[in-house]
Amino acid sequence: IFFRSVEFLNMKGRTGTNGVAEESPAKKRKVFPALHEKTHAIACCSALRDVKYEIRGPLAQRAEEIENSGQKVLKCNIGNPGAFGFTAPKEITDAIYAHIDQAVPYCHQKGLLEARKAVVEYVDKYITEENGGKFPQFPKVTPNDIYLGNGVSELIMMCMRGLLNPGDEVLIPSPDYPLWTAAVTMHGGRPLYYPCKPENGFVPTIMDIRALVTSRTRAIVVINPNNPAGVIYPKELLQDIVAMAEEYPFGGMVIFADEIYDQITFDGNKMTHMASLCHNTLCCSFGGLSKVYRACGFRVGWLVMSGNRSRAVSYENALNLLSGLRLCANVPGQYAVIPALQDKSIKDLVAPGGRLYEARKVILNSVAKSKYMSIHEPQGAMYAFVEVNLPDFDDQVFALDLVEKKHILIAPGSSFNVPYKNHFRITLLPPPDKLREAFQAIDEVLEEYAQTLEQRKEEALKIVQAMRAGEDKERIEKLRSKAKF
Repeated sequence: IFFRSVEFLNMKGRTGTNGVAEESPAKKRKVFPALHEKTHAIACCSALRDVKYEIRGPLAQRAEEIENSGQKVLKCNIGNPGAFGFTAPKEITDAIYAHIDQAVPYCHQKGLLEARKAVVEYVDKYITEENGGKFPQFPKVTPNDIYLGNGVSELIMMCMRGLLNPGDEVLIPSPDYPLWTAAVTMHGGRPLYYPCKPENGFVPTIMDIRALVTSRTRAIVVINPNNPAGVIYPKELLQDIVAMAEEYPFGGMVIFADEIYDQITFDGNKMTHMASLCHNTLCCSFGGLSKVYRACGFRVGWLVMSGNRSRAVSYENALNLLSGLRLCANVPGQYAVIPALQDKSIKDLVAPGGRLYEARKVILNSVAKSKYMSIHEPQGAMYAFVEVNLPDFDDQVFALDLVEKKHILIAPGSSFNVPYKNHFRITLLPPPDKLREAFQAIDEVLEEYAQTLEQRKEEALKIVQAMRAGEDKERIEKLRSKAKF
């Protein structure tokens, strides 16, 4: 009706004082002329202006262009087990096939009851084990405290959407998994980073964390085992974080525990789940099928609300609303939760002789042989966070150089919200022989890089800047040609 009215004003004449039809003033001035200009740009949401996710950013786009030209790229930038030949346990896929007809309708907005019960049983088990075989004196988790989502990513977004008002602060580890920063930023919050310094083995101190707490603090994020650094936080540190959150005087501090890699640990290292420690504040723990069970594409994650839920009624109502608005999570994948939580095949992969263990061993040996690299041995997760010991090293420039020259895609360390640019993240997922070849190629580039660092840096930096600025492909190709990429 609105646009028909505009058209009517633009086209219809009207009678003047002399009785002769006159052209409409609206037609003379062209109502809403911008609607008719082909060059008018459509602006994006301002909330996305400072949101970045460089794991799938310009470098990944360049790798795709190289692949489209018919060349292979070893994509070590992302933790995607299925892309490297890992398969989900057969019981998981069988469960989906067996229930496909029952998965046609929507399910409950929180997820299938049977799947939520399976998550409760899993949580009860690790809380009991981590408290000396006896369940502690705080309320048990129930199926009503579980939310199933389209991967942990959706649940993180929901949690931030339901919690944050403009200017609210969330404490996030540095390095972090960048989705956490993105979720806080795009929902109006302010990420404050507690340092997990390389010189301290990427373990933060409670003093550094406490120094960031203000009256606007709403939550703290704990990624354990950590992505990208692979560190497993000591139980004593986790207890200190819980104590800080529970004594917070400004209305409650939520603990968000990203534990998607909880069973991927090496050399006897064990992690402690936050839910086993938290009593007097709300703890939101995240797990899923993607990593431990090698089923990223099924997009199934879960959120467990534990600790003191009595202070979080309003927040739970918000999450119920958001769950209802998306109707439900992927139903076929939810039938995989029960057999997944009974599967222990990850233990073989992380034990000596297992593929993840041997891949990690190759990385550690390769780094040890290099005069340019060093590493803090990853205790868990499926990544290595490698330090490069070269002056004026720029991880973004190096990553572009590597994908152009050796067709190996890595994630620059600065993508993980750290204040330094001398690290890169590489996944443990490629076969060990492929990783050995990759690190030989990396060392070759670093050798050349050490010799011609300044010149190559300037050339590659121009290309990176042109790509980020969205300049046309012709100009970018000219820059590549000049740089002899």
